[in-house]
Amino acid sequence: MTDTANVLFDAPGPRTRRNNLIIGAIATAVIVLAILAVLWGLRSQYTPAKLQIFGNPVTWSAAILPGIVNTLQAAVISIVAAGVLGTLLGLGRLSELAPLRWLCTIIVEFFRAVPVLIMMIFTWLVIINVLIPAGVPLKGAVINLIAVVTGLTLYNASVIAELLRSGMHSLPKGQREAGLAIGLTGSQTRTSILLPQAITAMLPSLVSQLVVVLKDSALGSIVLYPELLRSLNTLASNYGNTVASLTVAAVLFILINMVLTSLASLVQRRMAKRGGASIKRITEGAGVATGA
Repeated sequence: MTDTANVLFDAPGPRTRRNNLIIGAIATAVIVLAILAVLWGLRSQYTPAKLQIFGNPVTWSAAILPGIVNTLQAAVISIVAAGVLGTLLGLGRLSELAPLRWLCTIIVEFFRAVPVLIMMIFTWLVIINVLIPAGVPLKGAVINLIAVVTGLTLYNASVIAELLRSGMHSLPKGQREAGLAIGLTGSQTRTSILLPQAITAMLPSLVSQLVVVLKDSALGSIVLYPELLRSLNTLASNYGNTVASLTVAAVLFILINMVLTSLASLVQRRMAKRGGASIKRITEGAGVATGA
């Protein structure tokens, strides 16, 4: 047994490490063999005849690239709208006004419980059966985009609101006391001191939620929104290469998510640095105000 120990268990010795290495190698080999077996079973789906369509520039310019653009469009609009609405709902849940706090709590808990797809379909039906007969000039892809964005925004705003509320509750009580000590009101303390620190603390979870928004945009195919998955499904129907088309869709979603995660991580690091500087200034200001 080594001298280094963990708080939960003793550090593994040479024999345990060797056993772990053997088990890991066996598990990796089993997984690789399983993947190869699946690919071998689907080898008839990856023939040159079924893949050649993806080497045609027209396929990309007329179907795949517009699908990517529509996916990013819905995701970006939803992320911005969910961020704004989620912040307002999160602050509302912490409000000193009981009616506002209850209202925001009901909204958050309701939209967290309802599946995104149901909200998309419901919004789409409302537009088709209520707004358009009432004379609202909405047509085609705009209707589908509104349905997708509404579903994504409402669900993810409720999740972001809960993340921010939890983040502010996790901060030391001294942060709120510091704000009150330098003459800020309760609401000013929440927005100027607690909220920036909560956002910084919850950035990893917020980044994960961005990926969820992008992936959930694929549900828009159910309400006829021409996003990436629907575009590739159309190709699959036309050329009889469903497995190959879905594989391309999966690869493209992975690449887009990797780029999005990298950009979000860069923003996270920069905000963490700024947040640390802000906390230092706040602490110094509180120390001066209290005579520490």
